[in-house]
Amino acid sequence: MMKSNLPESVQDQLDAATFRRFLEHLDKNKDVQNIDLMILADFCRNCLSKWYLAEAEARGVSVTDEEARERVYGMPYEEWKKKYQTPATEEQMQAYQVRKAKKSS
Repeated sequence: MMKSNLPESVQDQLDAATFRRFLEHLDKNKDVQNIDLMILADFCRNCLSKWYLAEAEARGVSVTDEEARERVYGMPYEEWKKKYQTPATEEQMQAYQVRKAKKSS
């Protein structure tokens, strides 16, 4: 990652604001399924929540998996799945398997 000339506190503020904006963008685009994100970018909302949880743990902050998911999804995960998640198509699953195979080779 490129080294910034900004003070670390300013960089942290910008990073945090950018993350919040990214979450807002995902929230406005609920039609984009996690499987699509995995195929195209090798991460999804669940990955973000796991990264959030890992960073909390690294800093000694108590956050549960459900709290991390709710931060990323903007609601409880089970509610989001019921409202917005659609079953992956056969084409999506095939594309995902191709992505996984490329990643492991």
